[in-house]
Amino acid sequence: MRVEVIRAWPHRYQSVALELPLGACVADALAVCGFDGLEQASAIAVHGVVVAPDAPLNEGDRVEVLRPLQVDPKEARRRRARKPAP
Repeated sequence: MRVEVIRAWPHRYQSVALELPLGACVADALAVCGFDGLEQASAIAVHGVVVAPDAPLNEGDRVEVLRPLQVDPKEARRRRARKPAP
């Protein structure tokens, strides 16, 4: 089965298409994707839904390596609200 593993940064992304055997799980895809630094991922998702490493994969799934937030979303909103209007 074909799946895609992707990770992204603010202005770039890295993607790899994989051919895995039927019954493969998320951990299998991560093991063969070739990305370094996966231990720093804050979570793993399939099509935007956070999953466990033992979650089974289906044909065409997109495995997303999620990085930690750099700024708390509530704090970012407070900062934007404090800026004067143009």
